[in-house]
Amino acid sequence: MTFQSILFEQQPDHTQIGSAIMPPYFPDLNLDQVIDAIVFGRREYNLRPFFYSPLKDVETVRYRQEVARDLENNSVFESIKTFAEKMIMMRRYLGLVEKLEFHYHREGWFLEAALVYCEAVSDLAEDLSRAPIKSRGFIAFREYLNNYVHSPYYHTLRTETEQRKAALSTIRYTLIIKDRKIIVRRYQSEINYSREVERTFEKFKQGAVKDYRSKLRKASGMNHVEGQILDYVARLHPEPFADLDQYCKMHQNFLDETIRVFDQEVQFYVAYLEFIQKIKLAGLKFCYPEVSAVSKEISEVDGFDIALANKLTGENAAVICNDIFLTGKERIIIVSGPNQGGKTTFARMFGQIHYLGSLGLPVPGRHARLFLFDNLFTHFEKEENIQNLRGKLQDDLVRMHKILKQATPASIVIMNEVFTSTTLKDAVYLSNKVMEKIIQLDLLCVCVTFLDELASLNGKTVSMVSTIVPKNPALRTFKVIRRRADGLAYALNIAEKYHLTHDLLKERIKR
Repeated sequence: MTFQSILFEQQPDHTQIGSAIMPPYFPDLNLDQVIDAIVFGRREYNLRPFFYSPLKDVETVRYRQEVARDLENNSVFESIKTFAEKMIMMRRYLGLVEKLEFHYHREGWFLEAALVYCEAVSDLAEDLSRAPIKSRGFIAFREYLNNYVHSPYYHTLRTETEQRKAALSTIRYTLIIKDRKIIVRRYQSEINYSREVERTFEKFKQGAVKDYRSKLRKASGMNHVEGQILDYVARLHPEPFADLDQYCKMHQNFLDETIRVFDQEVQFYVAYLEFIQKIKLAGLKFCYPEVSAVSKEISEVDGFDIALANKLTGENAAVICNDIFLTGKERIIIVSGPNQGGKTTFARMFGQIHYLGSLGLPVPGRHARLFLFDNLFTHFEKEENIQNLRGKLQDDLVRMHKILKQATPASIVIMNEVFTSTTLKDAVYLSNKVMEKIIQLDLLCVCVTFLDELASLNGKTVSMVSTIVPKNPALRTFKVIRRRADGLAYALNIAEKYHLTHDLLKERIKR
């Protein structure tokens, strides 16, 4: 297998990926917060387009899952992190080259960049040769890297880089500074006065004392005096500097493009795995889902809202997990129950796990079986926009019409409390019409609603209810379970708490 990309088995269209923008449903699912946290501190890699580009074929999802599994091996992960750190250093050195003023100063940093690059590439090739990698992506990259480090070009690059560094390191020269005059001349075995001064004052030492010297930041720049001194040194030692000139011209594009792209793309995995590691430390589980573009029988065990989990684990607060499953002809989950009971969080979880699964990444939960969608749509309650001159109900209808017009049988639709601005009768009528279209399309859907009537439309709908603590209806469990919707259930719990049920009232009257 010829290596193309660590993200795609076949050559990707980098132009299309690079122009990807945040999907419109991200804010509704809080995925914007998740991606912000994942890419934080990695701006130079430009990872956002990768996270904004869900995959459309199952084989690429599996390709990425294999790579991510390899990176969960600590030795492989640490090798990639070390490689990335050296590549960052290389880019910083190359960045200096573009900013510096003096010719040989620029070439000196260019040589340092090439040294770091050779070290990074050779060390990674050696590490991967011993690593227990199993993924198609890493095996192909290891073969590419092995061929590269044994190529004539790389051998020449590394050899000449080390030779130029060694030759420059042997240069010695003498500076004679008097008044405002500096003389640069060849080193002629003059006494090193720094050592003489240290030796003279050695006898005044009285043991360890506090060091009062200020630590100054080591500057990479060079002033005009130092620049002139360097030019004079080059005149005194023309051969190694002429070789440096030739080296820089010959290897001005030493960075291999495939290795450069790998360094960027592999951070997609590294960033995500580092992000979820903090959540895993709280005891929450992640898994690699079974993904299908055909079967809509989905399931999730111990799933959770990853955005909420990231927040709560940082506060040492508990995260509630929930299960999902749809079998046979079931396609639509109708979620009802008391307010503030976790219904919207459940809906977000459904969207999040499907989206993260479509990226080829591990998803929250112990086990998951997911559907690979062609598009994902959300309809969450929004404030009225005075700019469009539409009322809230009309806006809901316009947005829903747009979704149903674009949706296909391979889409996912997530709705949260739609048509709340109209009468109950109208809300039931409109919701039924929307559900009829969704049922006709046979797409997957989660609908959070206060309308219990929707839960029993036909065999494609299942009812799930957010639950409360039986002895105290004011407390929420945040567990959402498969159960028949019953609008009286919550009222009954409150009535029981305050002894106001029909039977309890009759008993009190008899007294």
